[in-house]
Parts: sequence; structure tokens; C-alpha cells
Amino acid sequence: MSDHHPAVALLGLTRRFGENVAVDGLSLEVRPGELFGIVGPDGAGKTTTLRMLAGVLPPSEGRGIIHGVDVSTDPEGVKPFIAYMSQQFGLYTDLTVRENIDFYADLYRVPRRERPARLERLFAFSSLGPFQDRLAGNLSGGMKQKLSLCCALIHHPQVLLLDEPTFGVDPISRRDLWLILHEMVEEGVTVLVSTSYLDEAERCDRVALLHEGKVLALDSPEKLLEYLPGEVVDVVALDPRKARDRIRGLPGVLGTALFGNSVHVVLAGGEGTREEVVRSLAAAGIPVESLESLEPSLEDVFLHLVRKEEEVVGA
Repeated sequence: MSDHHPAVALLGLTRRFGENVAVDGLSLEVRPGELFGIVGPDGAGKTTTLRMLAGVLPPSEGRGIIHGVDVSTDPEGVKPFIAYMSQQFGLYTDLTVRENIDFYADLYRVPRRERPARLERLFAFSSLGPFQDRLAGNLSGGMKQKLSLCCALIHHPQVLLLDEPTFGVDPISRRDLWLILHEMVEEGVTVLVSTSYLDEAERCDRVALLHEGKVLALDSPEKLLEYLPGEVVDVVALDPRKARDRIRGLPGVLGTALFGNSVHVVLAGGEGTREEVVRSLAAAGIPVESLESLEPSLEDVFLHLVRKEEEVVGA
């Protein structure tokens, strides 16, 4: 596949379940060798999108094309190019680590002479070598995900489709999984990964922010931060929920969101707006413990874009 052509292309990809539209006319392209993130909360359409691209679920409308093969008309033809790793652990718990990998090597018809070198490589980056004789059902959550990834990579796929690979995984295993993905990208593999963790999206080359089956924005993480107008401040108050409700309607306040014991507030800018926030909370009997500027995060951007979308829909 030439670098001038996308590795993955979605052309109006749509999926309905009865009256519910889970994926609503997605159109985007993923470049060869790109680490591309589909990011959004539960119910945004991430899993459905990947299942359509993997040929597991037929689209209601539109097309998904991987390395020139149309998944909607030739789901079997795309399988040599891809590996799909679902969110739930789907391997055989009564087989060992090695037996699971060997089984997938058989499925993908990996030549036996090539398997030792591939196994050595997979064990090297997954650290599963010492556990190759352990039953898969006895692995920790992070090790199960690493095993799933090893099985997905045994046939050297050109496109890797990963559905929330770090869901429910401990922080160290999350870090290890992302290191593996970056290694794969450096070797030329195209990775399309879904996640609900917006901090993980910052590891991607480009990100599509998905909400209710639609793309709210698509850009690099750095560029997406520029979608947020004004500034973000962190307001720590005695009652953060009441503080948020009080701040929400003030002039110059573009958005609010609870973050633990504080409120992230998007302001149009200027000291006057900050002072008005403090005065308003004081008048409501909600003293402010601190108010500090924050570097905006992708979560702030996402919440801002969702609010804008809801305002348009409600207008």
C-alpha cells in the first residue's frame, strides 16, 4: 500500500440497531503507519465502528475500506491484512499462553519455519516468555491483554484494530501496552485504537473525538487543544457541585465540569471574569479556597465540543 493512499478509509459508515443509530455516517482516513485514536465515552460508537471494519458486523450504509478492500462487500478479503482485538478477553482459558499463540499461528497459516523468531519477538516485548506454560485463565488482566495482542500480531498484520485494549488494566500494564503499540507503529504497522481514556489519546498521532456516533473533531492532540477558546481555571470550593451550578450561568463562562473536588471552568478570558466568579460564589455563601490557571486537557476540549453540539441540537 502506497503512503499516498490511506490504510483505512471510512466513507459514510453507518450502523443502525432498530431505531438506534450507533454509528452515524463516519467519514475519515487513517494513514499508513499511523497510530490513530477513536476516543469517546461508552455508547459513542467506538466498538461498533471497529467491529464493522473487522468484518464482524455489516454496516447499514456506507463503506469501510482497508488496503483497498471493501469490508462491506468482501469481509473475508480484508482478513489477511488485519488483526482485531476485542475489548473482552476472547482467547482459550484452558490453553496455555504458548498454546493460544500456536493456535492463532495455525489459523493464520504462519509458516512453521518463521514461528520461532516471531515467538521470540513477541515474548521479548510482552514479557510473557516465563509464563508461556501458564493457563491463559490464570493470567492477570494486564497479562491477558498482552496475550491477546501477541495472538493478534503473530501473522504480522498491516492494520491492527484494537477495541479499548487497556480497559480494566492496571497502570503499569497500560504503559507497557502503549509502548508495544508505539513499537509496532515504528515498524510500519497501522494502528487504529479505541479508548475512553482521554489521557491515552494524547499518545496518538491523530484523534477522532466521537460522540453519539458522530465525529466532533479530528486532529492531532496538539491541534485539538486549540479548539478550546479562552482559558481553563481550576476552582476549589467547599461545595464543588453547588459552585459549578452557580458559575455555569455567569457572563464570560463558556463551560464548567466537575473534576473530583474542584470545578474546571472555561472562561472567555480576563481578570474581570475571574473576579466575577469569586464574587458570585462568595455572594452565594460558597467560599473559594483557590483559583488557578490550568493547561487545557483533551477532556476539557471534549466536554466543550459536546456542549456546543448539544446547544446546536437544542436550538
